[in-house]
Amino acid sequence: MDRATLTAYDSAAAAFAQDWHEQPPPTDLHDLIRRFFVPGRTVDIGCGSGREVAWLSSNGFPAEGFDASEGLLAEARRRYPALAFGHAELPDLVGIGPESFDNVLCETVIMHLPHEAVAPAVRRLFEIVRPGGVLYLSWRVTANDDLRDSQGRLYAAFDAALVRDELAAAERTLDEEVVSASSGKVIHRIVARRRR
Repeated sequence: MDRATLTAYDSAAAAFAQDWHEQPPPTDLHDLIRRFFVPGRTVDIGCGSGREVAWLSSNGFPAEGFDASEGLLAEARRRYPALAFGHAELPDLVGIGPESFDNVLCETVIMHLPHEAVAPAVRRLFEIVRPGGVLYLSWRVTANDDLRDSQGRLYAAFDAALVRDELAAAERTLDEEVVSASSGKVIHRIVARRRR
C-alpha cells in the first residue's frame, strides 16, 4: 500500500467512513454481486469502514473484511461489532491462505498501489479464490499520469491490460468501464471466475 495513502486513511478515518456511509448505496455493485457471486464464504479486501461487508452478510454472502488501515478497521468494528474484520495489506495479504474464499470483492483499492505492486496484487487476489469461485475487482480510472488528491491519496494510472494479463487463466465474465452509481467516478471493473 502507498504509505501516504495509508496515512491519509488512518488520520481521517472517521470522516472517510461518514462520507462513504452517507453516499447513495452502490446499487450497481450490489446488482453485479447478485448476478455473479456464488454461494459461500466471501471476503472484502480493502473493506474500509465495513459498509459492503455488512451488506454482503445481510444478503446471503457470509463475509469478513480486511483492510490496511487500522483507523478504518476501528470504524468498521465500531459500526458492525458482530462482523469480522482484520488487518491485511496488498499485495501480500499475509495471513490469508490460498483458495480461502468462494467470492473475493476488491472495490476501488488497487489504484492506491505503486505501479510495481499492481500485478502482484491482482495475482494474489485471484490466488485466494477457490476453484469455481469469483473475483470482483474494480479501480478508479486515472488517465495519463498518476495523481494525488488533496488528502495525498495516490491514484495510479495503469492500463487495464496489466490486470487482464494477470487473469489470463480465468474466465472473465465482465470487463467494463463505467461511472460508479455511488461515487460518480469512472471505474473499471472486472469479474473473473476461477476455473475448476
